[in-house]
Amino acid sequence: MKLTINARNMVVTPGITSRIEKKTATMGKYLWPETEMQVRMHKEKDNVRVVEITVPMGKNVILRTESSDENLFIAIDHSLAKMERMIRKHRTKLGKRLREEAFPEAPEYIEEEPEEEELKVVKRKTFPVRPMSVEDAIIEMELLGHSFFAFVNIDTERTNVLYLRKDGNLGLLEPEA
Repeated sequence: MKLTINARNMVVTPGITSRIEKKTATMGKYLWPETEMQVRMHKEKDNVRVVEITVPMGKNVILRTESSDENLFIAIDHSLAKMERMIRKHRTKLGKRLREEAFPEAPEYIEEEPEEEELKVVKRKTFPVRPMSVEDAIIEMELLGHSFFAFVNIDTERTNVLYLRKDGNLGLLEPEA
């Protein structure tokens, strides 16, 4: 496994690097040797440290975690723990779906993990969708008090999703054909 550590608005000390390397060493048994793990850290307002970890796991799968805390080491530990759970869950699902011959050179499972509860849809809701501009969608979302809003974009005639980001700004999801 290849490890890349980046930091913004802070210095990466040898202690931080060794802590991350030590904690990620156990994840190597679940990953291919050429898999690249990217660890990004930055300091936000009020001395909050944010740790983001990204691991591309093949063609269309990217695992990503984010944790924040005033203590950088706690943020690192939480984010790495989340990532390890995600990697195990992903590998377990692959193992169940595919035959063992499909991974002749894959790292072996060291121990069996208890099966985690799968997510399921507990509520369905239908709503009328009418074409509108992005500006109208922003107003509509604010009126409803929701953190996201699905609508048909009048300019592209495609379904878009407007959402409220953690930083307080808005994001717009526009599907590609």
